[in-house]
Order: sequence, then structure tokens, then C-alpha cells
Amino acid sequence: MNGHTSVPERRGRQRYIPLLYRVAGVNALLLAAAVAATILVLEPVRESSFRVESEGAAVIVALLLAVAINVYLVRRVVGPVESLTALARRVDLADHSERMPVSNPASEAGELASTFNEMLARLEAERRDSTGRVLAGQEAERLRIAQELHDQVGQELTAVLLGLARVEARVPIDLRADIAEIQRAVRGSLEDVRQIAIELRPEALDDLGLESALAVLCERFAERSGLAVRQQVADRLPDLSPDEELVVYRVAQEALTNVARHSRANEADLTLAREDGALTLTVTDDGHGLPAGHAPGAGIRGMRERATLIGATLTIDGNPAGRGCRVRLGVPMEDGR
Repeated sequence: MNGHTSVPERRGRQRYIPLLYRVAGVNALLLAAAVAATILVLEPVRESSFRVESEGAAVIVALLLAVAINVYLVRRVVGPVESLTALARRVDLADHSERMPVSNPASEAGELASTFNEMLARLEAERRDSTGRVLAGQEAERLRIAQELHDQVGQELTAVLLGLARVEARVPIDLRADIAEIQRAVRGSLEDVRQIAIELRPEALDDLGLESALAVLCERFAERSGLAVRQQVADRLPDLSPDEELVVYRVAQEALTNVARHSRANEADLTLAREDGALTLTVTDDGHGLPAGHAPGAGIRGMRERATLIGATLTIDGNPAGRGCRVRLGVPMEDGR
């Protein structure tokens, strides 16, 4: 064992004439046809004679026709290679559905297309695996920080509040207003710490499930941002794996965060329902929408990576109901869930 994963060779590999020999054969046949046509045109004819100009024009037409046929036939031979080159230039591993069609596997171009498709499948599997490890590490770190905020920082702030309550009874009356102000500031900091811990690791998702976690997310988001957030979750959601539930929640959280930060919207809608064999999360707003030439930021890239992790599709486009933006996450349900 050398530590490298070997790729099993494709069974039943078909033999074919190499591309070089086929192109050379086509050109040889065309050249032979052109020479034969030239000989026939230039050969003296007993019963009729042609003028030199007519003979030269006929030869030129024959040669041009031979060149045109040559280009057409060679293009048909190398066309799949050109298509493969175009696909290689535009391929995006975030879109795991595009593949190179293999019309004729018994050819050099077909063999190359099949190998290219296999390479894409390996790259996608490796990317999904590496993305899964990275996101799992992130979630573990989020959980650790959330626990430290709750257990250490939260308890210390609570101890500060208790200490201020004991001191308040012993300070002069003219200083009690200052003590009360400090208590309010500490309570606000304690609430901020609690909110940060919840956003780092949603307790409702672990304890109550996805539907309740989304309801809590929309409610708290509306309180903090001042936006009107409507949410509609279908009854009897299919059973999702913990990874799928977490991806749906994180995409909803990031989409709502982007609405508050960038869209200048007044309203947002979150829906979760079955559509065309998939569980679809949709977040729309009535803001300014995506500007022209918008480059995806870290938030959008993070949503795409999470979608790739569970084989879901993510689209971000304009709100079909009017102005604003729409984020759609489709989690496939092919296994009959």
C-alpha cells in the first residue's frame, strides 16, 4: 500500500482507431478524390474542347470543394474534443449535475469524455468530503465557544449582577442611580452573550427540531432587526438527517442576515415546503435585490458549500413577486422520505 487511492480501470474498454489515423485517412481520401477530379478535368477530350479559363475555374472549384468537405469532416471528428474543452473551461464544482455527453464511447474523444466525467465525480466527492470536515470542525468550534460563553462569561456577568445587588443596599442614595445604570448595562451584556451563544449553536434545533428552530429564528430576527418576518412551514416535514437540518437552518439564518445587512427591505418571507420531489427552503424580501455584477461574498459562498455538502441545490435570483431577492435551497428527497 502506498497511501494513494487507486482508480479502478473501466471494464470492457473498447478498441478504436486513433484520432491521428482517422484524420490522416480522411485527408488522404479527399486528396485522392481531388487529384482524380483534376485528372479528369485536364484530360483531353476528343469530341469536345474546353477553354483554359474554364478548365482552371473547374480545378479551383474542385479544390475549394475538397477543402470545405475536409474541414467539415475533420470538425465532426474533433468536435467532441472541442466540446470537452468548452466544458472544462466553464465547469463549476458547485453545480454537480453537468457532465460531458458520451455519444460514441468507442473513440478517442469518447474515452476522453468518460475519463473527464470520472475526474469530475472524484473531485466532487473529494470536495464534499473536505467541505464536510471543515464545516464539522466549524460547528464543533461554535459549540465549544457557545458553551464557554454560557458557562464562563455568562456566569461571571451573573456574579457581577449579584454583587451589584448586594452593594446597592450599602451605597449612599445619590449613588444608587449609578448602580442601577451599571446593572442595566450588565444585563444588556448578559443578554448579548446569550444571543451570541444561541446564534453559534441553536439550542432550539437540538432540543425541539427544525420547525421550532426556524420559528424561533424568525421571531428573534424580527425583534433585533425591526423587519416584519413571516414564516410558513409545511406540516409533516420529512425526516431529515442532522446534517440536512443544520444546513437548512444555517442557510435560513444567513439569508435573513443578508436581508438585514444589505437589502434595505421592510419585509421578509420564509417558507419550507415540498416542491418537485425536494424539500425547498425559500427566503424572499422586498429590498433592492442583487446589484448588477454582484460578486458572491463569504456568506453566499458558505451557503453554497453547505448545500454541496448534502447534495442540495442553491439558487439566488430576483424575487418573482416584485422587487427584492430570493434564496432557494432544494434538498433532494429521492429516497421516498
